Amino acid sequence: MDPKSGGPCQGIRNTIPEMNRHGVETEVVCLDSPEASYRGKDSFQIHFMGPVSNPWAYSKKLAKWLEKNISRFDIILAHGLWLYPTYALAKAMKNYPSSGTVIQENRPKWFIMPHGMLDPYFQNAPDRKLKSIRNKVYWKLIESKVIESADGLLFTCKQELLLARETFKKYKPKLEVNVGYGINPPPQPTPKMEAAFAEKCRVEEGYLLFLSRIHPKKGVDLLIKAYQKVLNDLGHVPDLVIAGPGMESEYGKGLSDLANQLGVKSKVHFPGMLIDDEKWGAFHGADAFVLTSFQENFGIAVAEALACAKAVIISDQVNIWREIESGNGGFVSSTEVAEIETSLKKWVTLSEQEKTGMKQSAAQVYRENFRVEAHVENLISLFSNQLKGTDRIA
Repeated sequence: MDPKSGGPCQGIRNTIPEMNRHGVETEVVCLDSPEASYRGKDSFQIHFMGPVSNPWAYSKKLAKWLEKNISRFDIILAHGLWLYPTYALAKAMKNYPSSGTVIQENRPKWFIMPHGMLDPYFQNAPDRKLKSIRNKVYWKLIESKVIESADGLLFTCKQELLLARETFKKYKPKLEVNVGYGINPPPQPTPKMEAAFAEKCRVEEGYLLFLSRIHPKKGVDLLIKAYQKVLNDLGHVPDLVIAGPGMESEYGKGLSDLANQLGVKSKVHFPGMLIDDEKWGAFHGADAFVLTSFQENFGIAVAEALACAKAVIISDQVNIWREIESGNGGFVSSTEVAEIETSLKKWVTLSEQEKTGMKQSAAQVYRENFRVEAHVENLISLFSNQLKGTDRIA
């Protein structure tokens, strides 16, 4: 649940308050340390079972917690795959009830939300050959059985659901449901937000904004190369802000070197991770949002940009690209530098009137597709049906 870990934990934080408004009580159990810096900043209960340092995220403490506590819940939702927690939950559900006081038919319903972890990209990427072999073995021995034992898999969009069917043989979930995904409406811009962002990044308003983890999967190096080509061709392009955790990594340091080598260092800014007012100040001050990722299951930051009425320039590997393209909320390209360059040029050369129209369309794409209320309504409807008419949804 560390905010630095990316989109899924933010999705949980978006969903729980809306669930509460529907009378649903939610608790979270995670493998972070009880000393985590973010502890106490959330309005819902988090159980800390970490820290863990082994590659599989094995936690004896988690297994004991599940055995003791799963009977308190009607629905259990596991986020992610390939690590011990989902295996531990599957095992705990198989052994439920350990006391023999409750019949198996009354056990909680449980679901897995893969968050793109069944995307074929992870098996086909050239730099993941060893991990691909490892995943095939793990799938055959463990993960396929975990998925079969769950009451269903929940997906954030139709594209994710369809892609999950292509990756492995013997993929046999009991149920597949596209429950959508969503975010809360963003806060309105304030001078405080503007000042908070300005402290992190000195840049004129009207910049292009990338905001995500700094990771090779995000294609940031391609974005910088395409940006340099547009700058050379047009002579004047808004500055590019590349914000997010990970600049201390080898890849992150290489991006700064790349900007320097291409002669665009003065135009490309790396403010690091942005949170709260800093983040919203960055969104509201941007001209457009850019995410040229090689694989993006949903892209919460994309939805946040749309909600702030910002046009988005994305790759067709961001799984919500169809909704954006059909709603005229931005430009979509492949992950080829030349195509990214074309998308950037299309945006930069639009008239102000055309930009305003696309920004209005972007906000409409958010309202029609990515509101958290719709996601929560889908979850509650599914869970209610799965509980077969019981009036307990906790």
